[in-house]
Amino acid sequence: MALWKRKENKTNMRFPEFLKKNGTIGFVAPSFGCNIEPYKTSFNHALEKFHEMGYQTTLGPNCFEGSGIGISNTPEKCAAELNKMYLSDEADAIISCGGGELMCEILDDVDFDAIKAAKPKWYMGYSDNTNFTFLLTTICDVASIYGPCAGTFGMEPWDESIEDCFSLFTGKKLTMQSYPLWEKEGLRDEEHPLEPYNLTEQSLVRSFMTKKDQAGEVQAFETEGNIEFKGRLIGGCMDCLVNLTGTKFDQVKSFNERYKEDGIIWYLESCDLNVFGIRRAIWQMIHAGWFEHVKGFLIGRPLHFGEEMIGLDQYHAVIDLLKEYQVPVLMDLDIGHLAPMMTLINGSVASVCAENGKVKINMELV
Repeated sequence: MALWKRKENKTNMRFPEFLKKNGTIGFVAPSFGCNIEPYKTSFNHALEKFHEMGYQTTLGPNCFEGSGIGISNTPEKCAAELNKMYLSDEADAIISCGGGELMCEILDDVDFDAIKAAKPKWYMGYSDNTNFTFLLTTICDVASIYGPCAGTFGMEPWDESIEDCFSLFTGKKLTMQSYPLWEKEGLRDEEHPLEPYNLTEQSLVRSFMTKKDQAGEVQAFETEGNIEFKGRLIGGCMDCLVNLTGTKFDQVKSFNERYKEDGIIWYLESCDLNVFGIRRAIWQMIHAGWFEHVKGFLIGRPLHFGEEMIGLDQYHAVIDLLKEYQVPVLMDLDIGHLAPMMTLINGSVASVCAENGKVKINMELV
């Protein structure tokens, strides 16, 4: 039985029904498919695990495809697969097969009007899947899940974060908290496709607040004290977000306006971006007006963790610009490409509490 309780929804945001016992999980590959190792074996094993747990599965035609450029197939075929899986009754909830490079190219053929009018359905994925998770929420006012892709569920045994993710996917858990260790170098490869996370690094959430100095300039400072803030949650992979900025798919200003009474919490993480790429992305989002009504920022560990370039590190790449909003900025969170990751719901109202290098995020479906 699901433990969450849906409160009266007085906003535009729509929340899908969570996956029920014996429900059907649909799989699509709008980004990379699981056509090569270790992804093919791990995906097949994930399917076996879901079947053993009593769930049904249905696969789109691109799940094992690899004929596309930066995605599983042609943009048209990837969009058609996604449209069909979302709009039909074939699946109760959807998990993406994987991340990739050019999922943005399918967007012209994604039927956002039909999706907005349809019964809402959970879609889960991360990285390149930001191209749908983010737009599903900001354009269609439908909540989405930023979490692991399909093959990750094939690991043996499941990591605690994967257990937590599936508990959220089935409606049993809406609170996430930081994990004690993280993975700097994974061990999964062609010969070890089911290898679990290689958790070797101590997790430490770094919390930054701001104050004005004697000259009236805003300065950031780090603290281990208690920090709490609340707002409507939105975000994803900055590599994808900055690519969407200023396009016809950028409807963030109207999203912010609709939910300004809640305030907005942004979570951001990065893949290919180095520290200068991160800083440029932050600058562009600022000047596009994305951070209006912001209540706080959750910054995941970048894939380029610990790298410095010409005097700039991952912290100043972010803090030097975001400090002007005078809201909390939490960094090195379990979000993104360096596992494990906390599973987050775009469109939920999140209450964030950080203290002594740890963070807890409670999400409400209101």
